[in-house]
Amino acid sequence: SDLPCSHPLCKPRIPDFTLPTSCDSNRLCHYSYFYADGTFAEGNLVKEKFTFSNTQSTPPLILGCADESTDDKGILGMNLGRRSFVTQAKISKFSYCIPTRSNRPGILPTGSFYLGENPNSRGFKYVALLTFPESQRMPNLDPLAYTVPLQGIRIGPKRLNIPASVFRPDAGGSGQTMVDSGSEFTHLVDVAYDKVKEEVTKLVGSRLKKGYVYGATADMCFDGKNPVEIGRLIGDLAFEFGRGVEILVEKQRLLVNVGNGVHCVGIGRSSMLGAASNIIGNVHQQNLWVEFDVTNRRVGFSKADCSRLSP
Repeated sequence: SDLPCSHPLCKPRIPDFTLPTSCDSNRLCHYSYFYADGTFAEGNLVKEKFTFSNTQSTPPLILGCADESTDDKGILGMNLGRRSFVTQAKISKFSYCIPTRSNRPGILPTGSFYLGENPNSRGFKYVALLTFPESQRMPNLDPLAYTVPLQGIRIGPKRLNIPASVFRPDAGGSGQTMVDSGSEFTHLVDVAYDKVKEEVTKLVGSRLKKGYVYGATADMCFDGKNPVEIGRLIGDLAFEFGRGVEILVEKQRLLVNVGNGVHCVGIGRSSMLGAASNIIGNVHQQNLWVEFDVTNRRVGFSKADCSRLSP
């Protein structure tokens, strides 16, 4: 059922409910929202029950019914806010495994998604989430995102000379590093992006597609049909969290096919999105179990072949 304008959520007084709402011509509660990667959605807030099986369903939940969106057909809000699906449905943890994309027409691997306990979790390595009390809220910070303590980036055997402070929120909240499955590419603040591009240019600069920018943010792109060779020259990419926990992107899947014979390193500048944060996108979460343990405020990772899994 649609939420009327008179519903309390249409004039939110909840500190972490930041969805901009208004009253439409039918006196229904209308919302519009931009996600971290610039994806836009708008529609009406509604109340709906989710049914997963004959025996499992949720109580009525508040959700957005989008009548207009860019790119995505639907987004399941799983952040730490009081109106996210996770919080409303009282889910203690969830996990997913995103398969690598297929270049064959008509082939669309689906991956896996668990709400609750994951039977594969024995091998997961965890990092503690950074949390921010209301007294610590800052203008450029998203306190509801899954913020991780990224410490560094490695290309091949070389750890790039990027201060760890670049990946942590500063006094204004800039520099936050979040894990976001809804963003395609990873995005880095300028200091980190410049160091990554500097190293890529040293290794394969002569092959870069000059003057080309994908999605208005990513300019480490290449022409040609042999991305594996370029990946071999660059080497593996790793996001390091300390204590042996890292996201490793192997060189053979370093480049992303963006069409028309162009392949790009899956990293863009977050400043070109109008963001002041680092975002680890889904291209760098492929072939990984990623578990969000909401109760214990931690994120777990484990290597997997996501295209071969069945729930």
